[in-house]
Amino acid sequence: MFVLETIENRVRSRLIKYLGRDDTGIRKVVLKLFLDGGKYTTNDIYKYLHEKDFDISYRGVSAMVGLMNTRLGILSIDVTGDHNIYLLKNDYRDIVRSVLDNY
Repeated sequence: MFVLETIENRVRSRLIKYLGRDDTGIRKVVLKLFLDGGKYTTNDIYKYLHEKDFDISYRGVSAMVGLMNTRLGILSIDVTGDHNIYLLKNDYRDIVRSVLDNY
């Protein structure tokens, strides 16, 4: 259990730092989208952000989601189709929710 707690604390700490560098609020919006429990392609997220009036390129969205995956390790990727499909790993749902609620 000690190891799991350490991983949770590490993820929580990374999330807080990640959101601390979020000048526009875009990262928070994307994390909330993933909390809804859906599976999203880069294009889905890109369209969603434009509906919310964020000015970001498709490549910017791709980079942001890729970073969420590699740096935070909270996303799961399905690469079997034409487009990568991302979803929030269940193990991290509560951590993400608690960080967002307190941020």
